[in-house]
Amino acid sequence: MKPEYEIFECLPSGYLNWRDSAPDLTSARLLLNHFAKDSENDFFGFCLGTREPVFRTDGGRPPLGKRVFQIAYTQKLMQERADLLRSIGFGVLSVIGNEPAKTLLAIAQIRSEDLSFFMLGHAAPSSKREDMVAWLRGHYAGVRIIALNPPDEQIPIADYNVPHNGSELWLPIVKGVAA
Repeated sequence: MKPEYEIFECLPSGYLNWRDSAPDLTSARLLLNHFAKDSENDFFGFCLGTREPVFRTDGGRPPLGKRVFQIAYTQKLMQERADLLRSIGFGVLSVIGNEPAKTLLAIAQIRSEDLSFFMLGHAAPSSKREDMVAWLRGHYAGVRIIALNPPDEQIPIADYNVPHNGSELWLPIVKGVAA
């Protein structure tokens, strides 16, 4: 029987690592939970036939809806933010750059209801960041966007604009958005 679900690990680098296949939803969930129990990384699967995403369901991990999709522009900051978000109970899918973000969201067909919010890093030209926020608005209108910004810069169409230097500035917003 041809496997119906593909299981992926989201590595700290932002890359996806294919881990396994499963013939049905129950097997996919078991594999997700198995991989997740010994890892801090996030895991997801998707059904080949419907492209519907499948996330972990074990009690020690974030429930559906407590997921962050992070679009970063530097490896170091992406990892630091992901670690912090995970430490307060979020599942985090991270990518570096706009095109990888669009690709992952399209391939995995992640739905608005699967996400608490998007977090956009600061280390890219404002035009590139504005383009990404506009794209997110067009595809995920109901999902909040937190833009981390360099000094004296904001993205007007983001829901929240926060200076990037210091998590103490954006953690209260994250907790409020997820509540």
